[in-house]
Amino acid sequence: MDEPSVQDRLNPNGMCFGCGSANEQGLQLKSFVVDDTSLEATWAPQPHHLAFPGILNGGIIGTLLDCHSTITSWWSFLQRFPDEPPYALTADYTIRLLKPTPIDAPVHLTARVVDLSDRRATVEGSLTVDGEETATSTGLFIRPKKPFPLK
Repeated sequence: MDEPSVQDRLNPNGMCFGCGSANEQGLQLKSFVVDDTSLEATWAPQPHHLAFPGILNGGIIGTLLDCHSTITSWWSFLQRFPDEPPYALTADYTIRLLKPTPIDAPVHLTARVVDLSDRRATVEGSLTVDGEETATSTGLFIRPKKPFPLK
């Protein structure tokens, strides 16, 4: 994709393990806009992300879905409040591992905001490999009253 990821646009110095652009040892997840309430991402697992031979670690799956859902909430808050920082923090998060996720192909992540208020966003996420859904998530993300420092 030619345009920068939402992470690079909103938090280019981010150190988050899952999606921080400046964290060289992190997962470096990059999410891209589908519309005002939805983002998508593709990420390639590496052998050191294994749980078992050929199977992606569940903690990595949870991190990917949490980070992708968080940045989706940020994007939606930015659309609603364009003159305010869009930050949000995970308040509640559920992941459902439907079947083992293979590491022999890139994973595709989608997330969309299903409910948005001034301070709360509920986001549903999905992780697929070769079109087969292997994990889903639902999260509640809270926009703090005072923006937190990103640097």
